[in-house]
Amino acid sequence: MEISESVNVLGEKLETCGTDPETGFYRDGCCNVGPDDLGIHAVCAVVTDDFLEFSKSRGNDLSTPRPEFGFPGLKAGDNWCLCAVRWQEAFEAGCAPRVRLRATHQAALEKCDLNDLKVHAADLS
Repeated sequence: MEISESVNVLGEKLETCGTDPETGFYRDGCCNVGPDDLGIHAVCAVVTDDFLEFSKSRGNDLSTPRPEFGFPGLKAGDNWCLCAVRWQEAFEAGCAPRVRLRATHQAALEKCDLNDLKVHAADLS
């Protein structure tokens, strides 16, 4: 498995997104992307109840535990690597969750505008 260079949207070293629950397409705690990650799970989001409902309405239920896949289900406040397209959809629908830019992989910029991500930044002062 070859993982793309781990650089965030700010051009810095990619930080860990979340380990409880373990996130990332590769379940390494980071929003790393690679050639087998067709969904580009690059956006480190702090999920909200509104976003979880939105995602469920789009056919991706992230709140229901799926123990057969080792997935505990997400709750508001959890950090999770989202598909860049899903975050963009939520942004356009007015329910995008906050984003940890330092843990968001630069590949997110293929589908999301940096200024939109910055407006939702949870880690910029």
